[in-house]
Amino acid sequence: MFSHCRWQGMKERSTLLKLNNLRVPLLAAPMAGGPSTPALVAAAARAGGLGMLAAGYKTAAAMANEIEVGRELTGNRLGVNVFVPAAMAGSSPPPGGSGAAGDAGEADRADEAARAARVADYAHVLEAEAQRYTVTFPAPNPADTDGYAEKIDYLLRHPLPLVSFTFGLPEPEIVERLHDAGTHLTLTVTNAAEARAAVARGADSLCVQGPDAGGHRGTHEEGSPPGSRSLTALLAELAHVTGLPLIAAGGVGTGADVRMLVAAGASAVQLGTLLLRSPESGAQQAHKDALASGRYTGTSVTRAFSGRLARGLTNRFIREHDGQAPAAYPEVNQLTRPLRAAAALAGDPDGLALWAGTGFMHSRAEPAEKIMADLWRAACRQQTAD
Repeated sequence: MFSHCRWQGMKERSTLLKLNNLRVPLLAAPMAGGPSTPALVAAAARAGGLGMLAAGYKTAAAMANEIEVGRELTGNRLGVNVFVPAAMAGSSPPPGGSGAAGDAGEADRADEAARAARVADYAHVLEAEAQRYTVTFPAPNPADTDGYAEKIDYLLRHPLPLVSFTFGLPEPEIVERLHDAGTHLTLTVTNAAEARAAVARGADSLCVQGPDAGGHRGTHEEGSPPGSRSLTALLAELAHVTGLPLIAAGGVGTGADVRMLVAAGASAVQLGTLLLRSPESGAQQAHKDALASGRYTGTSVTRAFSGRLARGLTNRFIREHDGQAPAAYPEVNQLTRPLRAAAALAGDPDGLALWAGTGFMHSRAEPAEKIMADLWRAACRQQTAD
């Protein structure tokens, strides 16, 4: 399907490109909330790349079912992305106690109370939305880990070729055990400091997310401000920080984009928004339609839907509530879930989280395999033209 094309300077000997004997250095991004499906992963495999499933927002059993279907469709040529929950990122203060430990415990409890108050204030702000969609808000659960332990247990018992992590770093013990199981670990980073931490933790490759990416920013701290350095500049910087393979992610829509990112140091390029309108994508129809409607002309980075910074099409909900939501994930995400579900049932894109990167205008309602094939051909032509 693809013309043979080699990139000058590409790290062809990297462990990433050797993984599963990839014919082309393109990955279908893990997109939580429905878009990533076994069918999309299979299309990426047929195109010569690698598809990633998303473990986020589903039970361990649901994740396992998707993985088993994906294994059947691809001959085990797939990966999965896991969210690192905030509750697992740091150590908990000792209960009670005295002195410094007791003071720390009191400070943590005060912080938790203040955070809960900010979430409650945002719930009050959203009361008009609840009335609009005739829903009630659930009680937020800041301790929700998204089934993290159960998902890791499955991945240790049923290893995949590749597992990636977002929103932080997995514990050293988990890194060691996944490596012992033969799994290649990709850790998501958005700046040089996170890259250094990921390298020290034992990453095999880094997914470098640039500022133009759709969906959630992969920052390790939920309150961290978003970086503004271009993806190409970030790749060039990280190439000096680490010799690990770098997967470039964010805003990719053309062959010229692929060529530019590889020239900047990427060993592979990850595609997300570009594949959202494909028939293999599980994105809601209202989301797919919004991408092509012409009604939405830009994107915004906001906490309005989840409490974590994420980029989506600038719709009514973002215009009305951007800047009002606290940095409180997963509580805000839990709070707005019934609103988003009701908006989806009503076919109302203005109440949906229309996650999309800045290159959303390049998304096409064509088979994912064809989209990836066309992109790779265009990238090869761009190389020839250069």
